[in-house]
Amino acid sequence: MAPGTSQSALRVALLAGGDSAEREISLISGEQVCAALRRSGHDVTTFDPATRALESIPWAEFDACFLALHGGAGEDGRVQQRLENLGVSFTGSRALASRLAMCKSASKERFFQAGLPTLPYVLLHSVDSREEIVQKTATLRGPLVVKPDSQGSSLGLGLAGTSQELCAAVDRALALDPFVLVEPCVQGREFTVAVLGRQPLPIVEIVTPDGWFDYEAKYESAMTEHRFETGLSEVQTAELEHLAVDAAEALGATGLVRVDLIVDHRGRPWLLELNTIPGLTPHSLAPKAAARTGMSLASLCEWMLEDCLSASGVSR
Repeated sequence: MAPGTSQSALRVALLAGGDSAEREISLISGEQVCAALRRSGHDVTTFDPATRALESIPWAEFDACFLALHGGAGEDGRVQQRLENLGVSFTGSRALASRLAMCKSASKERFFQAGLPTLPYVLLHSVDSREEIVQKTATLRGPLVVKPDSQGSSLGLGLAGTSQELCAAVDRALALDPFVLVEPCVQGREFTVAVLGRQPLPIVEIVTPDGWFDYEAKYESAMTEHRFETGLSEVQTAELEHLAVDAAEALGATGLVRVDLIVDHRGRPWLLELNTIPGLTPHSLAPKAAARTGMSLASLCEWMLEDCLSASGVSR
C-alpha cells in the first residue's frame, strides 16, 4: 500500500455491498462511512465486491481499505484473507478472528476454552432428519433459540417451544446456512457492548415490545428501544464490560467489534456472539455508543483507519 499523502488526508478504498443476505445493510453502512470520511477530508472510492473483483482494484493507489461489508464472504474471513494475501491494510479483524466470530459454534468453543460464560448448544446439519433434530436437542431445556451458524443481523433467528416449531425454525434457518445452532432461550435483559480495540464503549440495553431482537426489530421496528440508562450497578457494568473485552481477546478480534450478551433473572451474564464488522447505519448500536462518549461517526471511522494503519506499521 502507498504511504499516506498527509496527516489529514488518506486515499481510502471502501468495500460495501457484496452478495450476502446482509447486502442492503452493508450498502447503507457504506453510504454513511463514505460521507463521514469525506467530511474528514479523505479521498474515498467505493467498490462493490459483487461487481468488482478484489484483485482488479488498483490497491497501490490507496492508503487503506475500509470494510463496510456485513455477512457472507465480507465478514467470515474470506475477503480478509484475500486482502492479507494482497498486502492491503484494512479495518477490523484479521482473517482468522473473522472466521471464528462469524461461526457461532466456533466462537462458542473459544469462549468455553477461555472459561467465559456462554450457553450450551447443539449444532445441526442440513442432512439431519426431523427425528435426529429432536433427538439431538433433547438435552437442551426448551424453549429453544434457533439460528444459522454463520449469519449476522439476527437473520434466520427463530424461537421454538415444541418439536413441530423446532423443525419449522430449523428449516427456515437452513435456507440461509447448511449448519444451524440451537441453544436454550434465556429469559432476561439483552445488552450489547461495542469495543474499540480493548476499550469498551457505553453499554446499551436492547428492549423490544415482545422481547425478541430479530432482523425486523433490529432494523425496521420503531418500537425497539436502545437504553443507555440501564440501572445496572457499577459492579454489574464492569462485569459486562470485562466480559465483552475478554470475548474479543478470546477470538483475537481487533478494531471495532460489538459483543451481544444476555443477563438472566438471576443476574448471570451469558455471551451470545461477537460481531467483527458492526453496522454503521443510522440504526446501528456501535456508532450510537460511540456518540455517547462524544465521538462522531467521522471520528469513529477515523479511529478505525488509524488503528488499521498502526496494525500494518504504516505511519501518517
